[in-house]
Amino acid sequence: MLAQVDGRTSTSVTSWLEAQPDSWKQQITHVAIDLSGSYLKAVSSALPDAVVVADRAGTARPREGPEWANRRKLLTGYERLTGEAFTRMWNELIEQGDPGIEILHAYAVKENLRRLLDLAPRPGTSVPDRSAISHRLWRFYDMAAASPSPEVHRLARTIETWWDAIEAGLLTGHSNARSEGLNRLAKHEARNAFGFRNPDNHRRRVRWRTTRQHRRAQQFHTLPARLTS
Repeated sequence: MLAQVDGRTSTSVTSWLEAQPDSWKQQITHVAIDLSGSYLKAVSSALPDAVVVADRAGTARPREGPEWANRRKLLTGYERLTGEAFTRMWNELIEQGDPGIEILHAYAVKENLRRLLDLAPRPGTSVPDRSAISHRLWRFYDMAAASPSPEVHRLARTIETWWDAIEAGLLTGHSNARSEGLNRLAKHEARNAFGFRNPDNHRRRVRWRTTRQHRRAQQFHTLPARLTS
C-alpha cells in the first residue's frame, strides 16, 4: 500500500505518479493493472518506459434468465467440475434450446481463454513458448468467431485491444493479485468505518488495516536486535 488516491480518473492517477521522485519512477519496469483505459492512460503518460501488464482475470458475468440457473457451474473451471455435475449442466442447458446452446458455446470460449491465461509462469515453472501462446490464442479467437453471442465477440475485441499487455503477463507472470487482496481489505474496512466524517481518519484506518501483515513482519525481524541491545 503506497497511497490512497481520491478518484479513478487518469488525471488522479497521473497527478500522484508525477508527484513521486524521478529516482523512484525510474526503477519501475512493469505495472500490473486491471483492464482500465483510464489507468492505462495514466501509466503510459507518467511511466512511458514501464511495461503494462494486464491482470489475468477472465470470468463471465452471469445474466438473468432460466438458462443461467447453472451460473455457479458456468463460472467454475471445467477441471473443478465432477463428470456428473458437468453432464447435468450440459443436459439442462441443451433443454433450453438455442439460448442454452449459445451459453454452452460461450462457456467453451471462456475455458479456451482460461487455457491461454494458464500459460503464465508460476514459481518453479518456465516462461511459455510463443508457439504455445499463439496456438491457444488462435483457438480462442476461432471459437469466439463461431459464436453467435455479441458478448463473446466483445470479449474477443477486448482481448485483441489489450493483447500486448496480456502477452506481457503471460511472459512475465506478473499480476496485481496482491493489490486486489489489499483492495478487498480496504473496502471491508471502509464499510466498518461507515459514518466517518474525517477523510484523513478514514484513510488512516484503511492504511492501518492493509499494512498489518507488513508491520508484523517488520516487528518479527527486529525482535532479535531488541533482545540483544
